[in-house]
Amino acid sequence: MSMEKLILLVDDDPAVLGVLKECLRPHYQIRIATQGQTALERARLQPLPDLILLDVKLPDMNGYDICVALKQDPLTTVIPVVFLSSNADEDDITLGLELGAADFVGKPVKPSIVLARVKTQLRLREVGDLLRDQNANLEALVCQRTADLHARTLELQRSQDFLIVALGSIAETRDNETGSHIHRTRAYVKFMAKKLALLPRFKESMTYDQWAIIWKSAPLHDLGKVGIPDYILLKPGKLTPEDFKEMQRHPAIGRDAIHAAEMRMGSGRSFLAVAKEIAYSHHEKWDGSGYPEGLIGEAIPLSARLMAVADVYDALISKRVYKSAMSHEAAVEIIRKSSGSHFDPLIVDCFLDDVDEFKRIAEKFTDNFE
Repeated sequence: MSMEKLILLVDDDPAVLGVLKECLRPHYQIRIATQGQTALERARLQPLPDLILLDVKLPDMNGYDICVALKQDPLTTVIPVVFLSSNADEDDITLGLELGAADFVGKPVKPSIVLARVKTQLRLREVGDLLRDQNANLEALVCQRTADLHARTLELQRSQDFLIVALGSIAETRDNETGSHIHRTRAYVKFMAKKLALLPRFKESMTYDQWAIIWKSAPLHDLGKVGIPDYILLKPGKLTPEDFKEMQRHPAIGRDAIHAAEMRMGSGRSFLAVAKEIAYSHHEKWDGSGYPEGLIGEAIPLSARLMAVADVYDALISKRVYKSAMSHEAAVEIIRKSSGSHFDPLIVDCFLDDVDEFKRIAEKFTDNFE
């Protein structure tokens, strides 16, 4: 990140400010406020902050009231607000997010987590700016009708691909063990999609571009994990029923984030529409036992059915904080046995047609966190 980025720190605890300054100053410019009214004034100073770290409890004002004031002011409404709190429960977090906050960081603050959350929110803001710029470029393309339209369209496609990968990589910043997961799963989906495209039932109904947008959108399948608390996402042991219920929110969080991006571009149907399907439905199961909707069979979007096989295979062969990596052969057997229950049998057939290609892809995009 550039040193030009400016972070406004709002906290009245000198110890907390000391930790925040120490971990952020090597990367960003810092502005400090120790009271709510001062924070509102310094949030409006030029240059405007790129992000605000805001304590929930301040001597003169409630942090939630400060957040509301920031979001109601056209000058500061787009600045991401990340709350700092030592005892926020689910209701507190829900209230903060509903008021427009981007995230919560628990106290005592851990420098590595603060830095990761700040980087994530700044990247999200940059991607949002890119999406708005891209929408302007789209409108310009429609108006121009110049001889180089084809070249400009290719450039636009490259921009779309970049945005998808950039958004997908945001989820990885929350879990340092996901590594190259998005690159592997994208390659798995592309491999299976190309096999499906050769079948008679799809030759007339699906174009190459329709297949391509499926595998290009695959990196966004776990975007919603940015909204899952660290204590669940990074938990080394088995999730409790309450933890799992919270984890099951990530498909809806991902879908809503992508929908919000579509709205910023001024379109309810965009190149992100398939990504929205994948994010929301990749945990559905062929027999209806999945989530969040319990869809059955072909009611599950084809894109999500492809993603389900790719995601589960990669999860099985990958090491995580809560489990060891499984062998390729054992993972293949689990996919085989789950045909017709978890997975679309037709897609499993494509998977089994050349399982060695999956192994080659996994070896090509090896995680580097050993």
